Amino acid sequence: MAHQSVVVGIDVSKDILDVALLPSGECLQFSNDRSGLRALVSVLKRKKASLVAFEATGGYEKGLLTALTKAKLAASRINPQRVREFAKACGVMAKNDRIDAVMIARFAATLAPRLTVSNVRIEALAELVTTRRQVVEDLTGVGNQSAQTTQALIKRLALRRLRQLTIHLKALDLAIAKMVADDPDFARDDDLMRSMLCIGPVVSHTLLALMPELGKLDNREISALAGVAPFTRDSGKFKGQRTIFGGRQPVRDVLFMAAMGASRLNPTLKVFYDRLIAKGKLPKVALVAVMRKIITTLNVMLREGQKWRRPATA
Repeated sequence: MAHQSVVVGIDVSKDILDVALLPSGECLQFSNDRSGLRALVSVLKRKKASLVAFEATGGYEKGLLTALTKAKLAASRINPQRVREFAKACGVMAKNDRIDAVMIARFAATLAPRLTVSNVRIEALAELVTTRRQVVEDLTGVGNQSAQTTQALIKRLALRRLRQLTIHLKALDLAIAKMVADDPDFARDDDLMRSMLCIGPVVSHTLLALMPELGKLDNREISALAGVAPFTRDSGKFKGQRTIFGGRQPVRDVLFMAAMGASRLNPTLKVFYDRLIAKGKLPKVALVAVMRKIITTLNVMLREGQKWRRPATA
C-alpha cells in the first residue's frame, strides 16, 4: 500500500494548540508554550508530517512557526478568511477550535498553500513597522480629538499625548532605519527600492517587513499579494467591472500614498497615469494601475538587482 502523506491543521489560540491530522482524522491538543511546542514537534516528526498549516492569529502563531522551521517541518501560515470561505464551501457552518483545525488541514491538503519560513530578522522589522503604523494612527486620532474638543482638560491631555506619540514615532523611525542599515540584505534592497522616484523610507521599510516575497515571485503573484491585481466578474453575457480585493492592507495603504505622489511627480508614472485618464479611466482606477505598476516594477528591480531608471519612452 502506498504511503499517504500526513497533512496537519493547527488552530492557534493564546494558550492552546488544537491539532488535526489527515488522513487519519486524529485530533490532539498541546499547550502553546515551549514545552507544548517541543511535544508537538516530536509527534509531528514521528507521524512524518508533510505539511503543517495554521492561520495567522495576530502573533500567537509566531512561536509555532519558529519551532516548525527549526525542526525543518514544512509550514504554511494561511489567511483565516480563506479557510472560513473554504469551510462554507464544504458545507461546514459550525465553528469551534477542533472543527477549525480539521478545516485548516483539509484546506491545506486540497489547495497546497505556499510555504512559510520563520525569519527572525524580518519578524523583528515587521514588529517595528507595525508599531509605527499604529502610532501614526493614534496620532491622527488624538489630533482629531484635540481639534474638535471644547473641553480644556481634554485638549490639554490630547496635546500631551500628541507630544508623547511624536517622540515615540521618532524613536521608531530611528530604530527601523538602524535595523535596515545594519542588515546587508535589507540595506541593499532598501537602496534599490528608494532609487525609484516617490519611494521613500516608509514605503520601502513597509515592503521589506511585510512583503518579503518581493523579488521572488512573478508580477501577477506579487500584485495579488499586495491586493492590486484586478479580478474579472463575468458570467455568461454579463461583463462585470474588474475589481481589486484582498491582499495585505498595510502594503496597499503605502502603495496608494506612493501612487498619489508618483502620478504627479514621477515622470514615467505621471505619463502612464495621464494616458489612462485621457482614455476615460476614473482617477481611482488609474491610481490603482499606478500602484500595480509600482509594485511590479519594484519586484523586477529586486529580482534583477537593478536600480530604477527612467525608460526611454513612457
